[in-house]
Amino acid sequence: MPLEWYRQINDVSGYTQELGGNPLPNDDLDLQLIWLIALEERGVELNASILGEYWLDYISPHWSEYGTSKANMRAGVMPPFCGSSKNAFKDSCGAFIRSEIWACIAPGCPDVAAKYAYEDAVVDHGDGEGTYAEVFCAVMESMAFVESDLLKLIDISLSYIPADCGVALAVNEMIKAYNEGLTWVEARDLLLEKYRGLCAFGRLSMVSQRDIDKGFDTGKKGWEAPSNIGILIIGMLYGEGDFDKSLCITVNCGEDTDCTAATYGSIYGIIHGIDGISEKWTQPIGRKIVTLCLNLGDLGSGNMLPADIDELTERVEKIAQQVILKKKLPIEISETKPTSFANYHPLTDGKEVKDWIAKRINKIVCSFDMLDVFVDLGEDIFIKNDSEKIIKVALESKRKVQEYYHIRWYTPEGCMVTPSRNGSVFLTSISVGDNLYKKVGGAEIIVKDGVVQEIRGIE
Repeated sequence: MPLEWYRQINDVSGYTQELGGNPLPNDDLDLQLIWLIALEERGVELNASILGEYWLDYISPHWSEYGTSKANMRAGVMPPFCGSSKNAFKDSCGAFIRSEIWACIAPGCPDVAAKYAYEDAVVDHGDGEGTYAEVFCAVMESMAFVESDLLKLIDISLSYIPADCGVALAVNEMIKAYNEGLTWVEARDLLLEKYRGLCAFGRLSMVSQRDIDKGFDTGKKGWEAPSNIGILIIGMLYGEGDFDKSLCITVNCGEDTDCTAATYGSIYGIIHGIDGISEKWTQPIGRKIVTLCLNLGDLGSGNMLPADIDELTERVEKIAQQVILKKKLPIEISETKPTSFANYHPLTDGKEVKDWIAKRINKIVCSFDMLDVFVDLGEDIFIKNDSEKIIKVALESKRKVQEYYHIRWYTPEGCMVTPSRNGSVFLTSISVGDNLYKKVGGAEIIVKDGVVQEIRGIE
């Protein structure tokens, strides 16, 4: 933490401060404690809307993406738009730092972990790189319960996010640098050359002269997830499985050091267990949990929170057992490690979830027993006075029989809908696909494989 957001090459081999057996408080853990409470109170079928409620009730800070998202929700802009709208920090690191809980309640089941991570990330990162970063990390951590090969973990995780997103490009760039024999310092410089965001809110005092000379004192505001995930990959690859070496390389790359180091530590810890980490690292911070940014008054003066990592582990495992039973997951948790019965195929396994995310990113999703409705409000979600706005609606049937669906638009007074407030569409059953082009109720409706892809002409 003392080195957080300094853009410089550090030189550490251990803790830089006296801790006395107590950890420093950190928001990156705090949020996961709230998600644990949400799971315990609301059940395992969480979504972004429920998590948004817990944001507003229990998480105090207003900095960066946290504050933007909360301001949006207070104004009535709900997930996922609260994470996208007017959010300069949607590409930042605030989501992937809290990915571990989703992996731990879905060990060895990356599809489930990825969907949880998506619902979490969109609350304050919307359609930004921050969302893809959390999905990437949650998959890697979930798979680490059943797979220890680091390159396989990275490959599988990449299959869950778009190949052209900044996170994926940065990860592949670092894999290439490692394979070509660059040093970790050279890899880090290449990463900052191509994928850096703005330095520490533009504070040049937090940039080393070396990095200023290399032109690293500039960058896009808030565009931080790609470079920091890249640093995580540097630590994983160049550390070559050695905890001390990997952790220190990660921190020595600079940037969001508390996040990148913690994420690496979680992956290593999942693979090797707590006994795989020496007392050099565990003894100074002890086993207590100390919080930083939670509304303790409404959390029963904090007594709803786990007191230490032993209680935290026990409570997380109970939720994991519920997830496994509820979702009928092919996993067993034993006294040693989870055992998965699924077969994973790197680079292809994440396609289904990746498509699932693509259909939802920055859209309103209303899910019913027999139908999912997707509403696309476009890049700017607001309707301005005396202007036109195109709204696209997609319907996806879950039924085994064909059915007509009737659409009616209800709008504020003075808002005109053209060419009609009413329309109907016929959807085939999920077992019978077809490709259709229809004109219904004055609107042109594109249907593919029984799913409405687009409604043209309704404003």
